[in-house]
Amino acid sequence: MRTRINSLDEFKALQAKCKAARDAEKRKILVCCGTGCVAGGNMDVYNELKKRMDELGVACEVALAEDASGNSVGLKKSGCHGFCEMGPLVRIEPEGWLYTKCKVSDVEEIINTTIIGGQFIERLGYHANGELYQRQEDIPFYKKQTRRVLEHCGHIDAESIEEYLAIDGYTALTKALFEMSGDEVIKEVTDSGLRGRGGAGFPTGKKWSQVAAHKEEPVKYIVCNGDEGDPGAFMDRSCMEGDPHKVLEGMIIAGVATGSTEGYIYVRAEYPLAVARLSNAIKQAEELGLIGDDILGSGKSFHMHINCGAGAFVCGEGSAMTASIEGNRGMPRTKPPRSVDEGLYGKPTCLNNVETFANVPDIIKKGAAWFKSVGTEGSSGTKAFALTGNVVNTGLIEVPMGTTMREVVYEIGGGIKNGAAFKAVQIGGPSGGCLTSKHLDLPLDFDSLKSVGAIIGSGGLVVMDENTCMVDTARFFMNFICDESCGKCTPCREGTTRMRIILENICNGEGTLEDLDELEEIARMMEKSSLCGLGKTAANPVLSTLANFRDEYIEHIVDKRCSAGVCQKLSQKAFVIDPEKCIGCTKCARNCPVEAITGKVKTAHQIDTTKCIQCGTCKDNCPVGAIYVDNGNKKKN
Repeated sequence: MRTRINSLDEFKALQAKCKAARDAEKRKILVCCGTGCVAGGNMDVYNELKKRMDELGVACEVALAEDASGNSVGLKKSGCHGFCEMGPLVRIEPEGWLYTKCKVSDVEEIINTTIIGGQFIERLGYHANGELYQRQEDIPFYKKQTRRVLEHCGHIDAESIEEYLAIDGYTALTKALFEMSGDEVIKEVTDSGLRGRGGAGFPTGKKWSQVAAHKEEPVKYIVCNGDEGDPGAFMDRSCMEGDPHKVLEGMIIAGVATGSTEGYIYVRAEYPLAVARLSNAIKQAEELGLIGDDILGSGKSFHMHINCGAGAFVCGEGSAMTASIEGNRGMPRTKPPRSVDEGLYGKPTCLNNVETFANVPDIIKKGAAWFKSVGTEGSSGTKAFALTGNVVNTGLIEVPMGTTMREVVYEIGGGIKNGAAFKAVQIGGPSGGCLTSKHLDLPLDFDSLKSVGAIIGSGGLVVMDENTCMVDTARFFMNFICDESCGKCTPCREGTTRMRIILENICNGEGTLEDLDELEEIARMMEKSSLCGLGKTAANPVLSTLANFRDEYIEHIVDKRCSAGVCQKLSQKAFVIDPEKCIGCTKCARNCPVEAITGKVKTAHQIDTTKCIQCGTCKDNCPVGAIYVDNGNKKKN
């Protein structure tokens, strides 16, 4: 149990103590315990490290102890490091070494060679293009990024408020409490140009000022949207898991600035680790008196609550979210009134997403000018993206607004897997759109994307290669939207259902050219008449693929063929092994679920097309790219 601090002086004394303890650690072992690395077995690595260090007399019960040379060692559970493709990850400080694809069997060597011996283990380092990278910051994946929101993810103990205090955590809160008025805080946020990072990019300061304007209301609310439902998106989850106090601090500052005393974090129940880390962080902050009544003796109060969503995508919409928090079915309502006037429990409510709140502490500490030093004129700051799909380096990234798609895909992402050609990027989730090679040099910011019919959304980036069927992609996202529609309004309920049927018919070879006109007609109708943003943007994947890949729709309808070989009823594809490339490693045969591949070790293998179910597992597992798709008229590597 922590002792409550009741004044600014006591806060500064505690912070100084935490900094001294952190500075005393001559070496730190940061084991990535974000969801991705935990799924890869990194908790086992952490537990084995702790066990072996205990056995060697390097006890880490409180994550701080002495190694064999007398230097203090910190063993910490960090949040997501971002480089998910190379996980599980372990970082060694102060050198900044990053070990990749770690296993329990590596623990003994890490302790003896690195912790005790002070030497780098080359086989665990990151290797690319014939080079070995020891320091995390030198790896191209990280070097091209500007990490602000994610600055401390992977670098601090995600479960310790003392660690957060040691890196100047909650300093922005004390500044907002004791050095600034609420209006001054809002002005700083407004001047920074911070726009909401969860969708349409509404100016954050404007929203805060609208809530603050309700002076007569005795109760106002701050709501944090952690209901990250887009397929392939995990930015908010990683932030909540890796730096939960930063999110809480941003919310408390918003409460102080707007005169709100109650905060709610709405998190997907599918994010159990994020819920656990947030719950732990709230408990720690309450014990120290940073959340609750009379914070640090300032006379200001703020209370925090967590609500777990039940998996409804529509609850990411503001009015549906507040309805869900109230215990009602999560369905949008007509506007006005808007949430800033009548939101949660009918009271003025400030609703922003996780990444938006996580930007606030640095804006208050460092100023609006600092925040605007990167980004574009209309979209200042940075944006976190979840980079997934057919790209070499998948993971969590953060780049300045205005960074081009080419920089993200080829410099940070390392290009397309297996040497395939780039085809498209789906950005902004189901409500976003597909961008093509002609958009590779388009700046990633709110206004530029809007000009081509796409949105940043929460920040999902799904990269697709030449073997992707864009009609099937549109069908996938429409299936998702149709299933997630709450059904309250007819345009969305009936429109998404009809569009899904048409897309399924086209993928099955039963479509007509008239279907394309109907898809566009339905899309425009939904855009103009749907109740909420979900319905208004539901057709974006269809409209963007029709605009950029209309020839594929026509191919499906007229030629009754899917050249990508994805739509099974139209597929003429066959998986073929190039005998000149095959090294006979047997990996394809060992992974084939129907035993359709034969061949001896170190000799070229063959695929029996009568047994092959065209699942693509062999191609995905081939280490040398020897397997390609023969579509009858051409091959695609």
